[in-house]
Amino acid sequence: MSRFIHIADAMASLNQKVNLIGVVTESGIQRKSKGTDYYVSIRIVDESRPSPALPVNFFTETMDKLPQGITEGDIILLSKVLMKIHGPDVYACFNKKYSSFALYEGKNSTSFEPYQCSDKFCPIEQVNKKIILDLRKWLLAGHQIDAGLTDLLQLEELKEGVGFSLVCKVLHVCETEGDHWMLFVWDGTDTPPVAIKSNLEDEKENPLPLQLEPIPLSRDVLCTFPPVGTVLRVTVDSGDVKLGLNCIKTGRWVKLIGLKCEVRSSLWCAVLKSFTKLCYLSDDNDLVFKHERSYNGRFSSRRGHKVFTCFPCHSGLTETSCSRKVPFITLMNVLTYPEVTYKYRCVVRVVATVPWRVSDFRSPSKVYKIRLTLEDPTARIRAFLYKDDAEEFFARFPSPDDVLTREWNALLGIPNTDDCSEVGDASSSRHPPWIDCCLKSYYIDKNDVWGSRYYQIFSTTLVGRPQAGQ
Repeated sequence: MSRFIHIADAMASLNQKVNLIGVVTESGIQRKSKGTDYYVSIRIVDESRPSPALPVNFFTETMDKLPQGITEGDIILLSKVLMKIHGPDVYACFNKKYSSFALYEGKNSTSFEPYQCSDKFCPIEQVNKKIILDLRKWLLAGHQIDAGLTDLLQLEELKEGVGFSLVCKVLHVCETEGDHWMLFVWDGTDTPPVAIKSNLEDEKENPLPLQLEPIPLSRDVLCTFPPVGTVLRVTVDSGDVKLGLNCIKTGRWVKLIGLKCEVRSSLWCAVLKSFTKLCYLSDDNDLVFKHERSYNGRFSSRRGHKVFTCFPCHSGLTETSCSRKVPFITLMNVLTYPEVTYKYRCVVRVVATVPWRVSDFRSPSKVYKIRLTLEDPTARIRAFLYKDDAEEFFARFPSPDDVLTREWNALLGIPNTDDCSEVGDASSSRHPPWIDCCLKSYYIDKNDVWGSRYYQIFSTTLVGRPQAGQ
């Protein structure tokens, strides 16, 4: 009969093969080792050692033989793992030649059938079922799994260059180019606006990207995304391209530990490192429940689909005349709306335009045609100001004079626009304000209505900033 011992006893059994049963607190991301094997590390606890968790390192010939899809709080049975020490840290090592494992669901399960087991695993005996049952009772009695996280952030709290951990839902995983993969994750909150660092003089030849992925996601994929809240792109550090992101399950809440926050093309993203940990979370996890309750609460509040960072009001630089019955929606709503042609009302930032100089707005035939890049926390799109709708937009400033230049620069967030004669620096870091605008979608090819869909601003007027004394 195999004898299973407590984790505390195993840690005193260095260089010995032991049998353990523990609760999984976190898991690494599967990856290729420096040799020919595939590798993942998990951490486990039990009543004898509730904290800190014991690391268990796995090495197998193929990635599918590693532990898969572990949810925080699941129970793992380990046979013949070797106890080792590296510096001050004790860990267990799973050897593909003689070790075995089996994974069982956590506290809410009554099953003793593993949902995954290794090739050498043998069915457990009755005495070991009791150990699993006791661990489930321990968890049900209120033991809280503590990963010791002090850097847990929500997307609304991101700061560039900061390391952080995140509880989020994995919405999509795709290969972007070569062996590079990208995760699309969401927690129901809006990322804060970032400074726009692009040269408006170069916008025509080198436009500000609408997204970080080289090829835009299909509309079918976008339609699976929530309409509110930022979908964060998570990439892999260039030195860690062999991480097994393609094995990550979509539609599941996860805890990502050890991310790096970056800003690329004035868009938020996160970077996975070789030491990043991932663990799936159950739907009844307290953090998951908190996130979902907060998200659902947005639709019963005054905010609704409105951008959190501009609540309770936008800058007032524009006014709209579309029906007040038209609710505020996000740009993700616009992109995924089921009808090709429709009218919308949004709160957005104008992050780029072509042309950007007031003197170039009209064509030689005196017709307005301006392409604007709009963004909110959910998406970026391009929209046009054209003909009569553009005339309405500039109705308060019919001449391309210094006053219009000042207000246009303010719309783009160009600094030093208080002086009417100041054109502003098109290459400087910009902070565009939030504005209210009406959008309409249309198509130009009846044989490809979705592929030829465009957006245009209408029923919107630039009113400028309030003057002193007003």
